[in-house]
Amino acid sequence: MRSYIIRRLLALIPVLIGISLCIFLVLQLIPGDVISGLLGIEENPELRAQLEKKFGLDQPLYKQYWDWISKVLKGDFGRSFRTDHEIFPEIMDRFKITAQLTAMAAVISCLIGIPLGILSALKRNTWIDGIVRVMALLGVSVPSFASATLLVLLLSLVFKYYPPVGYVGFFDNASVNMEIMILPAIILGTSMSGSVMRMTRSSVLEVLRQDFIKTVRAKGASEKVVIFQHALRNGLIPIITLIGMQIGSLLGGAVVAEQIFSIPGLGLMTLTAINQRDYPVVQGCVLFIAFVYVMVNLIVDILYTYVDPRISYK
Repeated sequence: MRSYIIRRLLALIPVLIGISLCIFLVLQLIPGDVISGLLGIEENPELRAQLEKKFGLDQPLYKQYWDWISKVLKGDFGRSFRTDHEIFPEIMDRFKITAQLTAMAAVISCLIGIPLGILSALKRNTWIDGIVRVMALLGVSVPSFASATLLVLLLSLVFKYYPPVGYVGFFDNASVNMEIMILPAIILGTSMSGSVMRMTRSSVLEVLRQDFIKTVRAKGASEKVVIFQHALRNGLIPIITLIGMQIGSLLGGAVVAEQIFSIPGLGLMTLTAINQRDYPVVQGCVLFIAFVYVMVNLIVDILYTYVDPRISYK
């Protein structure tokens, strides 16, 4: 296992370098630049030349890329063009917020999707199965921005409840923090739960058709043991894979939920940096997101060995 993890971590290096090169080149194609935004109506050739020299934008592209990636490899993500703040500490502060939102959404998704998926598999082709499948279809089909907007309108117009504005850390005030985070977590969790329901249903149904399930039942095992210790456990691999992919995507930035509910997470930070043409921030955020996504996939692969002892990495 240790050698497998080391190989995966080493393979991460060329992947991140390739991603960094792609995002660097793509940013060069975006119309406009940060200098025009900083100078505004005061822009003139002299001031532009000074800022280009300060930010290193007067250098050839290959030189700009090398200066940036060589610093990143040393753990230095540079400074923001707009605020002159160090980028990496701010990324970590924002990531903590997005990680909390993602964890809450994942828990909600599993609490909804897995039980309903199992119920749908056990009640196959009944009215219960039909209702669950419609719920799953709605969860997959309705965009999160639409469901978030409708939920805010419903709460404010019908129940006269207005979601809190701003952000308070969990350790500063846990109750206020949960009040702020619960609505976007519900939105993201219910959206994720549709896919989890469908995957759980198909996985459990596939396992229930196998011969060893008949053997387990023939030995007198209770239906609870059959479902949870045999059917669900043997069907967890694709479910864990799906949840891992969704968590990786959300950790990359739940942009819509963070934008609507004014949560200063990593997704909102990335979107703001794109709008402001703050290239170092965008590059740092995307590279960090890619790193997190790959690490989540590695954790999912390791979980396979605990769920199914037949899987081993050498």
